[in-house]
Amino acid sequence: MRNERLRITLEIALTIALAVVLSLLTLFHMPQGGGISLAMLPLFVLALRRGFFVGTTGGLLYGVLDAMINGYVVHPIQYVLDYPAAFALVGLAGLFAPIWRRAVKSGSMRSGVWAALLPGVVIGAAGRYAMHVVSGAVYFSEYMPEGQKAWILSTQYNLYVPRAWAYSVVYNLYVPVAAAACLAAIALIMPALSRAADYR
Repeated sequence: MRNERLRITLEIALTIALAVVLSLLTLFHMPQGGGISLAMLPLFVLALRRGFFVGTTGGLLYGVLDAMINGYVVHPIQYVLDYPAAFALVGLAGLFAPIWRRAVKSGSMRSGVWAALLPGVVIGAAGRYAMHVVSGAVYFSEYMPEGQKAWILSTQYNLYVPRAWAYSVVYNLYVPVAAAACLAAIALIMPALSRAADYR
């Protein structure tokens, strides 16, 4: 039991270190923060390997560290939304860890990619994306160009959407793009890792 806790603690620490390194190798920087990188990849691997609790813990700790290294904070709640909460929700991928474990044990990792890895990455990335959208709409709408802060009117559906929300939804699309890159990588990494490692 003690050895297992130590192993998980070390795995979380290594995951965070790798995520930090990958965050520094950003492929594309957005003008007001954020960018396309593979920083979520180790967090997804941790969550899918160790489950929801370990995955969210690793994500939360990485979010705190990312705020110290790359952070831009305008308000305490924005800090929580954009960093600890956003990356903790990447750990939602861990909800699919039992499905992945069963796929590995049964030798059907190909089906596990569709049943566990794909939905895990989608749900984890969606959680992070939602946090960034809320933060962007609430705290960064002041940076929108003059005259763009009014409402968008859609007469077809009778919807009134604040432009700040629409802007935030579009601006933060870098998260799904990064998640797609992570999904491609994780589909290659997880089967190889599961074959090589003592999978528990």
